[in-house]
Amino acid sequence: MKKVARRSNVRLIAVALGLAVTVPVLALAGAAAPATAAPAATAAPATKAAPATKATPASSGTTLRVESQTSFSTFNPFTAYFDGDLEVIAEIYPTLTVLNSHNLPGPYLASKWSVSADKRTWTLTMRPGLKWTDGKPITAADAAWTLNLIMHNSAAGTANGALVAGFATVSAPSATTLVITTKQPEANMLYLLYQLPIVPEHVWASQVSHLASDKNQTTPVVGYGPWTLTGYAPDQYATLTANRNFFMGAPKFHRVIVQYYSNSDAAVAALRSGQLDVIEYNLDANQFKALKGEKNIALYPQVSGTWVAIELNPGAQTRSGRHFGNGSPALADPRVRQAIAYALNRPELVSKVMDGLAVPGQGYLPPAFPQFLWTPPASQQFTYDPAKANQMVTAAGYKMGSGGIRVDPKTHKPLTLRLGIHSDEASDAAMAPYIVEWLKAIGIQVTVQSMSFNQLNTELPKGDWDMLSDTWSTGPDPTYLLSIQTCGDLPLNSGNAGNTDAFFCNKTFDKLYAQQSTEFSTALRVQTLDQMQQILHQNAVDVVLYYPDWLSAVRTNVVKDYFYGQPNAKGFYPTPNRFVNWLDATPVATASASSSSPALWIVIAIVAVVVLAGGALLIRRRSTAGERE
Repeated sequence: MKKVARRSNVRLIAVALGLAVTVPVLALAGAAAPATAAPAATAAPATKAAPATKATPASSGTTLRVESQTSFSTFNPFTAYFDGDLEVIAEIYPTLTVLNSHNLPGPYLASKWSVSADKRTWTLTMRPGLKWTDGKPITAADAAWTLNLIMHNSAAGTANGALVAGFATVSAPSATTLVITTKQPEANMLYLLYQLPIVPEHVWASQVSHLASDKNQTTPVVGYGPWTLTGYAPDQYATLTANRNFFMGAPKFHRVIVQYYSNSDAAVAALRSGQLDVIEYNLDANQFKALKGEKNIALYPQVSGTWVAIELNPGAQTRSGRHFGNGSPALADPRVRQAIAYALNRPELVSKVMDGLAVPGQGYLPPAFPQFLWTPPASQQFTYDPAKANQMVTAAGYKMGSGGIRVDPKTHKPLTLRLGIHSDEASDAAMAPYIVEWLKAIGIQVTVQSMSFNQLNTELPKGDWDMLSDTWSTGPDPTYLLSIQTCGDLPLNSGNAGNTDAFFCNKTFDKLYAQQSTEFSTALRVQTLDQMQQILHQNAVDVVLYYPDWLSAVRTNVVKDYFYGQPNAKGFYPTPNRFVNWLDATPVATASASSSSPALWIVIAIVAVVVLAGGALLIRRRSTAGERE
C-alpha cells in the first residue's frame, strides 16, 4: 500500500517548548498580514452540490497540473490516509498550525499559543476574521467540535484517533480561544495539531450518523485553505481553485488539477508531452534517468522520507483479539518472518531495481530525518543469508519436500505464500521476480498477485493476504507512522481496517509509544524511538527493503519556484513541503501570457508585492531554522 504519515520536526521545537512561555510564532512567508487586495470570496452553499463533470478541464497558463500520488478514495478528513486524498484535504481544510519550508510549525488557524507550567494545558488564540467558503465565520467552536468528535467517535477517529489519544479535554471558552488539556505532557503538540484538519461544524454535524461512509466528494466542498475543491472525476482528477481571500496571500496559479495515472510510465509520457507539469517524488530510477537532458524539464532528487517493505500478515485480528482472514498460519511464527527477512538481498534490489537511487533498509524510520534513523546492531541485521534463512524455516518445522518446496507440518501441503504488488508501480513488477527466486531458494513458493492500488488496499482489511508490497512516508515527527503499529489502530471489526498497517499489536511497543510523546528531551526521545524500532525489527512484520530517493520533475516552461532551496554536496534538494510548493509555485510568463487575462495579472502582481514585502521575514526564517505529505 502506498500510504502516508504526516510530517513534522521534534528536534528544534523541543527546545522552544521547554521554555513554557507564551509563544507568538511568526507566520509563513507572505502571511504577516491578511491579503487585503484580493476580491471577496464567493460564498459556496453548505449543502453539497451536483457532481463535477467527468471531462478533464482544459489547460491554461494559470492551471498547474500535478500528478496524484495515488488514486482517490475519499476526501473525508476523518477517514482518509492515502496520499492522493490527503494532498487534496491538506489544501482545502485548515489546521491549527502549519509547517513552513523548514518543517517548523507556525500559525494557521491559531495565531499564537501558550502552555502551562506543567505542560498539560495549551491555550490557543484563534485568528479572527477568517470565514469558511460559505461565508460563515471560523471560530474556536469549530476546532473544539472537530477534535472532540475525533476523540469520542470511533468513525471520526479512523485516520487520526491515535494523534488525540493523549488529549483529556478540548473546549472553546470564547470564539477566539481554544483550550486543550492533555493526560500527560505532549512534547510534540504543535506537530500533532498540523496533522488534524478542522472542519465546519455547521456542515459536518449532520453527517456524523453516516460519517464512516461519507466520501465528501461532491463539489464545491465547504472548507478553508489556499484552495477550494471545485471539481472531481472518480479515478481521474480533482480540481482545486485558488482561494483569493486566503490570509497568507492568494496562490499564484488560478487552478491546480491533481491528475491520477494508473500507470507511472503514462504520467512520465504526459510530463514529456506537456499534459502534466509536476511529478513530485514519484519517479522511479529508470524514469528519473530517462528524463535527464529533456528540454523544459528540471529534476529534483531529495533524501528519502519513505520506506518500501514487504508486509507480512502475522494474523489479522480485531482490538478484542478475534482473528479473521485467510492469511497463511506460517507467518504467525516470527521465525518464518525473520527467515524471509534474511532471504532478501536488499543491496541487489537497490542496484538492479532502483539503479542505485535508494539506500538498503533495516530500520523503520527513513533517512530524511537522520536524528531518528536507527540501525540494528550488526548481529541483529537482516543481512542476506539464505543459509541462515533455511535453518530458521527448518527449525520452525517446515521440512523440504519434492521440487525444493517445503511442506506445512499441519496441512501436509506445500508452503505457498501470496505476494500482492501494485500494478501501477513499475518498481513492484521489477522487484517481484527477485523475491520469488530468493524465497524459492529457502523452500517457499510464491504466487504473485498484481492488483490496482484500490484493489490491493481493499484486501488489507479483509486479512485475506500473506505478503504485500508496502510503502509509507513520514516527516520530521514520526508519531503518525509509529501510531499505525499500535494495538489501538487495530480494526473494531473484520470489515474495518482502522489505520493498522499489518495487524501488529505489542503492549510493550504501545507503552513506549505513549512515553515518547511526553519526552521533551530529544536525546531521551531518540532512545525510546530506538527501542520501538528494535521491537518492530525483531517482529519482522514490515520487512524494510530500501529507502528510495525522492525523485521529482517539473516543467520549467510552465512553473517556477515550485521547489525551494539549493542542492547539498550530494545533489539532494531540501525535503519538499507540498503546502508551500503549491502556494509559492508561479506561472512562467512566457507560458501563460497568451492565455491570462489582465485582471489575473493584476492579482498576481499584488501577490508578488506582498511576497516581496515579506522578503526580510522569508530570508530570516530560512537562515535561522534547522513537512507534510
